Amino acid sequence: MSWAECPRAALASCLTACLSWADAFGGELYSIVTKYSGSLLLQKKYKDVESTLKIKEVDGLELVKKFSEQMESMLRRKVEAVERLVEAAEDADLNHEYNSSLEFDYYNSLLINEKDENDNYVELGDEFILEPNEHFNNLLVNTTYSDIQLPTNVYNKDPDILNGVYMSEALNPIFVDNFERDPTLTWQYFGSSTGFFRLYPGIKWLPDENGVISFDCRNRGWYIQAATSPKDIVIVVDVSGSMKGLRMTIAKHTIITILDTLGENDFVNIIAYNDYVHFIEPCFKGILVQADRDNREHFKQLVDELQAKGVGTVNKALTESFKILREFRDAGQGGLCNQAIMLITDGAVEDYEAVFEKYNWPDRKVRVFTYLIGREVTFAPNVKWIACNNKGYYTQISTLADVQENVMEYLHVLSRPMVINHDHDIIWTEAYMDSAAQSLLLMTTVAMPVFSKKNETRSHGILLGVVGSDVPLRELLKLAPRYKLGVHGYAFLNTNNGYILSHPDLRPLYKEGKKLKPKPNYNSVDLSEVEWEDQDEILRTAMINGETGYLSMDVKVPVDKGKRVLFLTNDYFFTDISGTPFSLGVVLSRGHGEYILLGNTSVEEGLHDLLQPDLSLANEWIYCITDIDPDHRKLSQLEAVIRFLTGEEPDLECDEELVQEVLFDAVVTAPMEAYWTTLALNMSMETEVGVEMAFLGTRAGLMRSALYVGSEKISNRKFLTQKDKESIFTMDHFPLWYRRAAEHPPGSFIYSIVSEDDSGNPSLNTRAEERGRETVGVQIKLELLQRKFWMAMQQVGASKKLTCVPHRELHCLLLTVCLFCFDCRVTMYDYQAMCKVPYHHHSGARPLLSVRICRFLLEFNMSSFWHSDNLADAHKHKKHDILQPCDTEYPVFVYEPAIKEANGLIECGDCQKMFVAQQIASSNLLLLITDAVCDCSVFPPVLLDAKEVKYILPLKCERMRSQKLRRRPDTCHAFHPEVPPGQSRREGDHTAAFHHGHACTHAPLFLHPCIVCIIACPSCWLDPDTDV
Repeated sequence: MSWAECPRAALASCLTACLSWADAFGGELYSIVTKYSGSLLLQKKYKDVESTLKIKEVDGLELVKKFSEQMESMLRRKVEAVERLVEAAEDADLNHEYNSSLEFDYYNSLLINEKDENDNYVELGDEFILEPNEHFNNLLVNTTYSDIQLPTNVYNKDPDILNGVYMSEALNPIFVDNFERDPTLTWQYFGSSTGFFRLYPGIKWLPDENGVISFDCRNRGWYIQAATSPKDIVIVVDVSGSMKGLRMTIAKHTIITILDTLGENDFVNIIAYNDYVHFIEPCFKGILVQADRDNREHFKQLVDELQAKGVGTVNKALTESFKILREFRDAGQGGLCNQAIMLITDGAVEDYEAVFEKYNWPDRKVRVFTYLIGREVTFAPNVKWIACNNKGYYTQISTLADVQENVMEYLHVLSRPMVINHDHDIIWTEAYMDSAAQSLLLMTTVAMPVFSKKNETRSHGILLGVVGSDVPLRELLKLAPRYKLGVHGYAFLNTNNGYILSHPDLRPLYKEGKKLKPKPNYNSVDLSEVEWEDQDEILRTAMINGETGYLSMDVKVPVDKGKRVLFLTNDYFFTDISGTPFSLGVVLSRGHGEYILLGNTSVEEGLHDLLQPDLSLANEWIYCITDIDPDHRKLSQLEAVIRFLTGEEPDLECDEELVQEVLFDAVVTAPMEAYWTTLALNMSMETEVGVEMAFLGTRAGLMRSALYVGSEKISNRKFLTQKDKESIFTMDHFPLWYRRAAEHPPGSFIYSIVSEDDSGNPSLNTRAEERGRETVGVQIKLELLQRKFWMAMQQVGASKKLTCVPHRELHCLLLTVCLFCFDCRVTMYDYQAMCKVPYHHHSGARPLLSVRICRFLLEFNMSSFWHSDNLADAHKHKKHDILQPCDTEYPVFVYEPAIKEANGLIECGDCQKMFVAQQIASSNLLLLITDAVCDCSVFPPVLLDAKEVKYILPLKCERMRSQKLRRRPDTCHAFHPEVPPGQSRREGDHTAAFHHGHACTHAPLFLHPCIVCIIACPSCWLDPDTDV
């Protein structure tokens, strides 16, 4: 019988052969992995103690409330430290008398420890002892003193700087005292309104590659949010022909600098005008959008494209701006606090008074700030009049160097109502990575404004600066221990704006070449973009509103860098963190998070087994608190637990429940060491070469491992080390092999390919999950499985030339079943992707039968041997590639375990291609047999590429314009009757007088002073009864 004569009969013959081969090979596999992993022994040991285990039910709501209370307590200590700094700074200013001729040496962070050619310390660069400190990311720091950083454009001996630095020396003992009271504190600092930045502990500040110090504390989110209330801003920029050249460059830089002073609690839009008015982003016509990082960066790109031409007519632009602000105010949208128009122009000649009379007078609810661009002063009175008659501020900018200082002045105007009231609002920032800390760790900052309390300058509302302290978000999440959440559980935090503060699926970094960099939108990732199956945003809405509650969702969870997906039912428990704008969520997965199994064993017995050399604990978990006492910081968690149990360190504070679980697991798993050692000593190097390692992990974060070969022969040396985070217990997740095993029946083995560099030396990991507490596995070389495969074939009478039909060669493939399917295609989404510009995909097309994506375990046939070269990473970006944030979708093929076998015939033009797939028992493997002769290349490959989601223009605009639910800050300081209605500053003026506390007391009653004396603003003729 030939294939052509009876394909159906041939197929039936192959079905029988495939089942026989799968059973034989499955038996060989099971024998190897049970023997060398010791799974049966471990199963027996846990079975023996099963009756002694206590089952503790987890109450998710109580758990999230407890975590929230602990986080609130921790954050409250940070607030108290900041409050002590505020009090000290204000008292120091009260007792300091400004001295314009003050001479004072201080530690300049750029100059410290620098010497001249005569080996003498340079001015402001005296000796400053620096030592590495683990608590501060192993940076060289001085925990005795703070030091001073200044931007390159700020003169380090300016009288204002010297007086401010001298006054703020009073903060040094408070910094030290705060750190002694709360050793979990990290960076503490004072950002002055004059531009200097006092940082504790002191560090050596290094310039960028251009030799410039660009860091300006007044541009940081924590400074701006603490100094001002939420604001709605419309930036109006003149793009008429007269703005060409340097003026346009200065105007663009001014807009960008204004954008940098906005945060996620602010709203903004930009209007350009010449002969006509246009919104630089047409999708934002007639609205304000949240000034989050995404929108700010988008605006910056559009600003860069502005071109000057035509004739400027400002009236229509001002009218449009007032309309937008009024509509948002009346509709209860936007910040609902300060509103302002920022007018950037080189002159104004129109009669614009009618516009203000119609839209802003007499209440003047919208401030107008004016920026005159260029050295020409002909139009200065007109531009100044606009600001002074609308509670704003006028300034002239003639060079790029003037931009920073002049833009910052508007913040002082907006801060005065709060300063005069002495309202010390506490603010918390969104997540960010701070260049000051030279770290890529995510953190939040608690900050408070510092005011002058001098009676003689109270009405001037003098903002001295802002104090703050950083809180690494990892420290917060340590209060939600992983062992209490189960294998798939996790905790996460979000802000009042719905943005992720911390989440295990948040990916804030991307790789550019060999360097990790923050994504442009890393701190404006919305909760709905991570928990994207919350389609109706029920979870998001409840958490933003600060509610306490619970909901359940069926979710698809990508693992292994998106190559696999887990189908879980998650229970979400959430509540707010009192005194902050944050909400906490805790996720427990059904079947894994509802219960905790508690064992009981003596300290003496458990301690003995903890001392075995093959044992380790999850070093990122908190078994014992080691980051408070400096003597404890060098201890590993295992060392800390042992010292706690032996009484060597009675001051150690440890989680007794977790320590008890560790002791129990140590005792139960102790026999595995002797078992693995015996096997290693009696291995047959002929038949069993290729078995490299056995390992196990428990829910308490305990791991054991044993080598069957020398460490130099291990094919993947990163496995189970810090270099392979996916393979160990971390704060964010259980090991990948543990998580995958948890989703399969106890006693079954999960196979996956691992490779040290994803390009060669492939090895095989197998895991078996037993009793819900532990996972055990073995690492073996693929060559061993190849040999065992042929041995199994020979046992059932097959030859090296695999056939089940005469004269018909076959391809034989062994697949990991989780990705082999004919109709189980699932679409997944990634809202944190980075796409090439102008290309819109990550890499070349990859067919379904690709080793990189489908992770074939074996691929061989009559003429081919083991293929490992296809493991090479396709994600190679050339240096000139530019990446930008985007949304992508990608397919995942999921195996249905109920399908034990599948077969069929594929019509391929002139021939029929037969295939048979058979599940291998107690594993996640499929044996796939296909006809090797029939060519089916006529069919296109099934692509598993991640593709950018392209939004058509109307939908794109709708998405960009959409205003998601948010919770506004609790306080607003917009106006105060004691604040003068208008201010001005001309180029060449000395630092604004409120820095010195100067006031214009000689102005007539019908005039209001404008920061500098009334002579500097002769056009501010206002109703004397008008307040601000």
